[in-house]
This record gives sequence, structure tokens and C-alpha cells, in this order.
Amino acid sequence: MRAARGLDELYAASYRRLVVQIFAICGDLPEAEDVVQEAFVVAVRRPREFAEVVNPEAWLRGIALNRLRSRWRHLAVVRRYQAAVPGPQTPPEVTADHVALIAALGRLDPDQREVVVLHHLADLEVTEIAEQVGIPVGTVKSRLARARARLAGLLDDSEEAHHA
Repeated sequence: MRAARGLDELYAASYRRLVVQIFAICGDLPEAEDVVQEAFVVAVRRPREFAEVVNPEAWLRGIALNRLRSRWRHLAVVRRYQAAVPGPQTPPEVTADHVALIAALGRLDPDQREVVVLHHLADLEVTEIAEQVGIPVGTVKSRLARARARLAGLLDDSEEAHHA
């Protein structure tokens, strides 16, 4: 309990100062806030390590800077390979049918949704799904059958509501 109170006090005393410092480095206030918050989450998740830190604010700053650098590296990779990805670079148009499908998928059990997406959107065969998910082929088939029946009912209902 005492450690939590100490972390609360450190947060109150250091959060704003750390955000200002990181913001000065990256120039993006929401990103600065995110990485500083992530640093405090690390402190919460590693209480023993954090308890041994001599300068907690410097430790948090170091973690925030490492998180920031990691984000920059990730963004650089995304930018480098984004242009190399074949196909359209513009976001696809979202139609009412897309919205209805996503809503219907959201009403399926997670296990059924997973096999439907892998089969119909990722174009995986039933055997590939079974292997990837780690379930028998028969289970994949039954989940697909149940999911299709449920989706048919959900999409028929939404079409009727849409035309009404």
C-alpha cells in the first residue's frame, strides 16, 4: 500500500514535467502523454524493480524515451514497406453492407467469428484453420456451419429492417 501511495505522489509530482520533456523531443503531445503513461504502467507492473530505483523520475524518463524510440522504429518500418505493398493504397469505401456484416460478425461467438474470418476473409482452407487455431477439422466445420446459419439470420433481419 505504501508503494502505491509513493507511486501516486510521484505521478502527481512528475507526470506533467515528464510529458513536457518528451513533448519537446517528439513534438506530439498525445504521443508524449502515451509514452509517459506507459512508463508509469511499467512501474506498476514491476514493483520490485521500481522499488530499487535510485532516481524514479529518471528511470521513468528512460522508459518513456525507449517507448518513443520503439514507436519511431515501428513507424519507419511501416512507412518503408507501405509503398511496397501491392494493391490500392487508399482506404476501402465502407458501405452499409460492410457495416451490417461487421455488426453481424460481432454478434457471433468469438470462436465462430474467428473461423468465419479465417475462412472467408483470409481464404484459408478448413485444414489450415484447424492447424492454425489448434482444433480438429470437424470442429472448424461445425463452427463454420453454425456461424453461417447464424449470420444468415442476422443479415436477413438487417436487410428487412433496412428496406422497411
